[in-house]
Amino acid sequence: MSSPSSRKHAGTGVAGAQPPVPEPSFAERKRTLVHMGRVGSLSTLSRKRPGFPFGSLMPYGLDGKGRPIFLISTMAMHTQNLQEDARASLLVTQTDANGDPLGSGRVTLVGNVAAIAGPEVGEARRLYLERHANSKYWVDFDDFSFFGMDVVDVYYVGGFGVMGWIAAPEYGEAYADPLADAAAGILQHMNADHQEALILLARVFAGMEAQEAVMTAVDRLGFHVRIKTEEGMKGARIAFLHEVSTPAETRKILVEMVQQARQA
Repeated sequence: MSSPSSRKHAGTGVAGAQPPVPEPSFAERKRTLVHMGRVGSLSTLSRKRPGFPFGSLMPYGLDGKGRPIFLISTMAMHTQNLQEDARASLLVTQTDANGDPLGSGRVTLVGNVAAIAGPEVGEARRLYLERHANSKYWVDFDDFSFFGMDVVDVYYVGGFGVMGWIAAPEYGEAYADPLADAAAGILQHMNADHQEALILLARVFAGMEAQEAVMTAVDRLGFHVRIKTEEGMKGARIAFLHEVSTPAETRKILVEMVQQARQA
């Protein structure tokens, strides 16, 4: 179970209008985005050019607190930079930007990166190889070692106008959304096979008349839709009737909501 602080709901809405639609907390959204990612941009402090940031493409694993694990070579410039100065940041971006990268989510983890000690290497190896199975071909090379980031701060951008810092402990105590690994399949199924149902749900549960509707995100509390109306493109969030935790529960609640909408 997650901690109470990590399960607080955020919300969307306009003051004085309808009550906010429950959403996962910022901490949950950040953990989910980092969980779904596999590769980020690691910025270290250049040894060759002191004071300048040096960017590297960086695959990563995650431990139970959401801390990144890296498998890096002593020959790599970023490794040499970290040996000189442990301060670094890792930028992870949402894989599906819906055609607009500036409107997508991204997380920047700021922390200190150091080699992982002997007793912890076995677990780091297991977690990393779970995400990057092909690394088994070089994981045992003499010049490769596991490094871990001790996160000290986290910055989140959830799209236009949604951004802010969150304390590292709150990030570490949060959990990735239970639908994170299934979300892409749910979106593909709903958008390919249930366009009329999405239009109906938008009208009844969001109060918006849609010519077209596309589900753009889904989580344990609800989903987002991008809607084409006579006035142009709009977005809305629709809450589930109750919280879900599996794809089967998600399908069941969507069927129930469609049935309610048809009776409305």
